[in-house]
Amino acid sequence: MRWITLVLLVLLGLLQHRLWFGKHSIPDYWQLKQEVQQQQRQNANLRQRNQLLQADIRDLKTGLEAIEERARNELGLIREGETFYRILPPEQ
Repeated sequence: MRWITLVLLVLLGLLQHRLWFGKHSIPDYWQLKQEVQQQQRQNANLRQRNQLLQADIRDLKTGLEAIEERARNELGLIREGETFYRILPPEQ
C-alpha cells in the first residue's frame, strides 16, 4: 500500500511539473492566448482599412464625382470656365 501511494505521488508531481514548466504548459498557453488576441486586433484594423479602400475603389469605378474630387484636391485641377482664386494669409 505504501508503494502505491509513493508511486502515485511521484506521478502526480511529474504531471504537475509538466503542466507548469514543460512543453505546452499553462504559461505557454497564456502567452499564445495573448498573441492570438493581439493578432485579432491587428486583423480587425486591417479589415477596416480594406473596407475603406474597397469603398474608395467602388466610388472611383462608378462615380465621376470621386474622380473629380481627387483631381481637385490632389492635383489642383479646375474645370473649364472656372476661375481659381488663391487667398494667401497676411505676412507677419
